[in-house]
Amino acid sequence: MTRLAILLLSALGLGLAQVPAERAIATYLNEHNTEGVALLEKAVNINSGTNNHAGVRAVGQLFRSEFDALGFKTTWVDGASFGRAGHLVADHPGPGPRILLIGHLDTVFEPDSPFQKFERVDANTAKGPGIIDMKGGDVVIIQAMKALKSAGALASMNVIVVMTGDEEEAGRPREKAREALVTAATGAQYAIGFEDGDGNPSHAVTARRGTEAWTLTVKANSGHSSQIFTPEMGNGAIFETAAILNTFREKMAGEPHLTFNPGSFVGGTTTEFDSATAAGKAFGKTNVVAAETVVNGDMRALTLEQFAKTRETMTTIVAAANSKTAQATITFGGGYPPLAPTPGNEALLAIYNTASQDLGLGSVTAVSPDRAGAADVSFIATQVKSVIDAVGLKGHDDHSPAETADLRTLSVQATRAAVTLLRLSRK
Repeated sequence: MTRLAILLLSALGLGLAQVPAERAIATYLNEHNTEGVALLEKAVNINSGTNNHAGVRAVGQLFRSEFDALGFKTTWVDGASFGRAGHLVADHPGPGPRILLIGHLDTVFEPDSPFQKFERVDANTAKGPGIIDMKGGDVVIIQAMKALKSAGALASMNVIVVMTGDEEEAGRPREKAREALVTAATGAQYAIGFEDGDGNPSHAVTARRGTEAWTLTVKANSGHSSQIFTPEMGNGAIFETAAILNTFREKMAGEPHLTFNPGSFVGGTTTEFDSATAAGKAFGKTNVVAAETVVNGDMRALTLEQFAKTRETMTTIVAAANSKTAQATITFGGGYPPLAPTPGNEALLAIYNTASQDLGLGSVTAVSPDRAGAADVSFIATQVKSVIDAVGLKGHDDHSPAETADLRTLSVQATRAAVTLLRLSRK
């Protein structure tokens, strides 16, 4: 008997025996874990790098057949209008509160990556591209739905699942790429994302920082380097830009949850920068004062208000740097919205945590938002009052050739999710 089985049976004896549906869910998932691992292996062995549209669609079809068999109405949302493969939507209307579940089909590993296949490390672990980010989370959703159906609970539940095909590299325009997800969130009272988070089964996410891009450009007087720092010539574009960046650091570094990073800096007599590829080049001579610069960066913040405050501060600093010898501008745009902390998110985590403890699977607490990157749940954060994320398959080293899953957490996470969903549907 596995350790999970012992834990679950112990829990059943202490409380879940009074709740037949929850007992049935726990038993089903313990007995059908091997099937879940087999489905995970199939999914991992299909390359679905974001730009491999055929592969993303193939993984979508694999999971679509699972939802079809469960009685969901499934739809494939074509991604041609935003340059991606598309999204899988599986809808199961019912009388209960609307619950949105979120996954994604794509990985960071394109067909030219040497990391392509599911590989057993030992009885409890396996490696593979996207095994925890996040094909494992997708399988957790499907296993939870199968358990609910087996227990006779799914028939009355109101669940919609969206598995996007471009979470790792969202299509453009971003609004179009997330239209299906936003539409699915209409009327939802709860939303749960099945990312892997920090890999700790005792953690979930109730808040995520968002991201936003910024571009700083400076044009300055140019001429012979012997005249730099004179009133007529000024400091040149590179020095002026460096001063602005340092002022950003002095004014804003250390603010809780806020980061801002200049990722590239191109400067010289002439510059070229391609924002689509984040690549640039410059021409300049040591005896010529730099005429122009381009700096491309990002910022991360926890709330929309923090983003607005940061944009205002940066804009003020840039405007103050303008003079008769240099002109600076800054623009903002592109990124992910934040999942701000809310009482509703905390309340949903409390329900999930109670379910976990009732199952004998330990407590689940919120991880720091500073350790939680951007994800799809953030796009519906202003629509849905109660949102949590990172309750998918756990492991370590995602986005790397060492990406590894702890297969023991598959049934644990599916059991937690299924019982939570059952309790939410009866609220």
